[in-house]
Amino acid sequence: MLVIVTYDVSTETREGRRRLRRVAKACEGVGQRVQKSVFEFQVDLARFEELERKLLAEIDEKEDNLRIYRITEPTRLHVKEYGCFRAVDFEGPLLA
Repeated sequence: MLVIVTYDVSTETREGRRRLRRVAKACEGVGQRVQKSVFEFQVDLARFEELERKLLAEIDEKEDNLRIYRITEPTRLHVKEYGCFRAVDFEGPLLA
């Protein structure tokens, strides 16, 4: 499934800056960064649930914002891209 994660972590304190780094690191280990605080993931349900648990463990729900979108299949009908960035085609060939 295609999953989009966006986050806004308060960085006014040292702990907030640490949370931001930990959230970004958790996302970088699984998906691809498409904007500063936006990641795309192509994951199965088990990996999705693991990622969600990790992210919820890192954020402070009183100060931060985390949004998770599950994009339904077929994704080509639900995702439009404009501009110079092109996401990795997880369904395409590994080498071009």
